Order: sequence, then structure tokens, then C-alpha cells
Amino acid sequence: MNQPCDLGAHEARTAILNGELSPVELTQSCLERIDELNPTLNAVVGRCDEDALDKARAAEAQIQAGAATGVLHGLPVAIKDLQATQGLVTTYGTEFYKDHVPTEDSGIVARVKAAGGIVIGKTNIPEMSIGANTINRIFGATGNPYAPSLTCGGSSGGSAVAVAAHMAPLATGSDHGGSLRIPASFCGVVGHRATPGTVPNEARTITQTNYSLQGPMARSVDDVGLLLAAIAMRDRSSRQDPMSFPLDASQFLAIDTPALNSLDIGFTDDFGGLPVSDDVRKAFAQRIEYLEGRGARIRQVPLDLTDAIDVDWQLRSDIFATQYHREIESFDDTFNPNVFRSYETALSTSVLAIAQARRRQKELFETVDRVFDEVDVVLCPTVSVPPFPWVSLHPREIDDSPVENYMAWLGLTSCLTVVGHPVTALPAGLDRNGLPFGVQCVGPMYEDLNLLGIAKSLEGHFGESALCATPTPDRSQILQSDPQCQTLGRNAAIAAAK
Repeated sequence: MNQPCDLGAHEARTAILNGELSPVELTQSCLERIDELNPTLNAVVGRCDEDALDKARAAEAQIQAGAATGVLHGLPVAIKDLQATQGLVTTYGTEFYKDHVPTEDSGIVARVKAAGGIVIGKTNIPEMSIGANTINRIFGATGNPYAPSLTCGGSSGGSAVAVAAHMAPLATGSDHGGSLRIPASFCGVVGHRATPGTVPNEARTITQTNYSLQGPMARSVDDVGLLLAAIAMRDRSSRQDPMSFPLDASQFLAIDTPALNSLDIGFTDDFGGLPVSDDVRKAFAQRIEYLEGRGARIRQVPLDLTDAIDVDWQLRSDIFATQYHREIESFDDTFNPNVFRSYETALSTSVLAIAQARRRQKELFETVDRVFDEVDVVLCPTVSVPPFPWVSLHPREIDDSPVENYMAWLGLTSCLTVVGHPVTALPAGLDRNGLPFGVQCVGPMYEDLNLLGIAKSLEGHFGESALCATPTPDRSQILQSDPQCQTLGRNAAIAAAK
């Protein structure tokens, strides 16, 4: 039997505004789902149950008084533990901040609250949000809702799992080299990496960059648009982000759906030769064949972004040096090894090497941007491999070819971070092993609304296919799984840090 927490955000919002559902009922239902599934999945690591229920009661009173105006009024929202929440522990996934209680909200959280959203808890991340497997020494691992012994991806893994398992209809995330898109793909939900500057991030440490973006996660494109309408709003805090540009965020409340046969769709399965497993290639080819059968005008595009991987490594080094140079000396040798590796690379990198990477980045942007003279959207797989056991920080090989470092298997997402174009990560059914499979929809810069419309069109067609429709995770299967994520995950994270 469906519960209020099983409603999508738009459905719940309509029911609340029509007086058919109380924010208290919805919040209580989400908390009960967390109680039920979180001991196994370990997605929500910070609880604020009483405060959430108090806020839900206040939201109900506002509705009765005719004062409900926010686009998220009465909707529970899970917050990534990278984003500061006033009065609620924000650990950043590391023991160094395990007792940190912020005195004010980050900008994205403040905008969620201003829009009437109810913070229902904090979601798990890898240490300092670095890595695409959600596991850390404080809370352990977060399990995939379709197979809890496997990774949910990262770094917004807890958020993706919370949304997929119906612990919350909406969740915030962030994206560096794929941190929204990878867990969205592994967990069968939607994530949107917007044009840089669309969602303000007052905490960024570099003025102009494609990195350190924040964004929404939900179970549908429309619901992603709903959260985006709130977190892309311009307010006082958004002025602290030099990348924040003038924008009417309300546009994301009404996403038009173009006809599939009106679109020119390009696709690539590897951007000219990035490592991609045979399983992923075959699954992607099946989705392309399905769209062709539905009347799509679709063709392969000759995009070569293979050297974007080296560019990304250099640019990440620059980012890491900027972000951590004031604190790195206080971290001990058990700290996230990914942070140390990137920081050490930065120290050994010459200014000329970074300058060369920045110039190549501009050329790669132009390469991708020219494609949109011919097509409306480019489709590609999201992740090079299916979900793997979370006891490994990253896959060691792709079809018997070794993976050199923790970023080498993320080329399909990191190459798009380098160029900066907006990307919607869209679920596209299950693979041959019954695990979620997702595609990236890439669009022109600053045309996020159109891109979301195209993704919504594809979402509708995928939902009509036995191959491409993504079922809800099986709760009974989750409950039958061993709840090992917390204890064993902590041990695995400690072992990896050593």
C-alpha cells in the first residue's frame, strides 16, 4: 500500500495546497520510511525529527491561514551533509567536523527554507565529498537501494538513496566531477547539473569555475524543476557568488515537453574513446535503438573529449590547492587519501601546465558547443561501469583494463564538467543485472529549461518501455538485506585511509 512518502514532489504539493494532505502527515510518513529502511541503507546520517514535525505543523497552520506562498511549502527536503544547516550537525563526512554545528544555513539551505521546504535530515557523503563512492569513517557506507551491498555512487550518494527509497521527495546535492549525476544513475533518480552560476554557491573558493556546483535531485524531471526553482532564486546570499547571473528561477516551475520527432538528437557512447565497459555500451545502444524505434531523429556525433581527463586532473589540482591550502596541515594521515593525492599533485604541477590545461579547456568547450549547431541534445551513458561493491573506493579495472586512480573511471561525467555545459542525468531502466542504468542529456549553455524539457520528453518515452522504465526499489528486498553499511563501511573507510 502506498504511503504519503511515496508521492512525488508535485503530487504532494498539489495535495497539500488542495487540503487533501497535511504537511505533518507527509513529514511523519517520510520519517517512518527513514526508520524502516535507513538501518540497512544508511542514507540519512543527521536527524532532526522533532524540528521537522514542528516546521510541518507551522506549514499546516499557514495553509489554513491562506499564507502558503513558497514553491516547496510543506515538502520535506533531505540536505547533503556538505551543506551547512543551522543548529544541525554538519560533518562534511569527516571526523574533523563530527561535532560541528553551524550557526547559520548555507545559501542553498536558506533558499530551501525560504521556499517553505522542511529540512528532514542530512545525507551521507564521502569524506569532504571527495570521491564517487559514498563511504566515510564516521558513518560508514551508503548502500544502493537496488542492492545494498553495492555502491550508490557519490558524492551525493545519501541524497540519491533518500529520494529513491522515498525517505524524502526532494534532496540537495552538489557536483564536481559527477557527484550529482553518478549517484542519480546508480540509484534510478534524476539529477540536474545546471549551467555554472545557475544555482548560487556563496561558499565557492574560486571566482569563475565549472567546479563546486550545487543542484537538485528528485524522482522526476518536473520535481527536479520544482526544487531548482527554489535553489536558483536570487537573494542576498546569492550576491556573494560572483558567478551568479540574473535569472528568473520561476521558469523551472513549468517545463514544456517537445515532441520526440521534433528533436535532433546526437549521441556518443564514449566521447571518442574514454574507458567504458562492454555492459554499459550494450545497454546504451539498446536505449538508442529504442528511441529510434519511437521515431527519434538520432545520429552519432563525432565528439572527442579524451584529453579532457588530463585537463580535469590539472584543473582539479588547482581547485584543491585553492580550497585546502589553509587547512591541509591540520589533517592527519588518516584523512581522505583522495584529498591528499589531489593536493600533492597540485604542489608538483607547474603554472605552465595549469595554463595549458585552461587553454585546452576553452578549446574543448568550443568543440562541444559547435555540436549544438546541428543537434538539440547529446545523449551519452552516465557511468562507465555498473554499481560495484562499496568496500572498494573505486573499481580497479574496466573489462580487465586497470583503473589508474580514483578519477579515471569517471571520464563520462568529468569530461562534461571540464566543458561546463548543463547536464540532466536521467534514469533509463535497469541493466541486465537488474541495476539502474542512466543516461546524460547534454544541452547548450544557459538553456537549462529547454534541456529539462527534452529530458522530460525522453522520460515519458522511457516510462512506456519495459526496457527503459525504472521501477521503484523493492522495500522487502532491502529489509531482507544485512544492515552492514554502517559498521563494515566504517571499517572499510578506515582501512582505505591507511
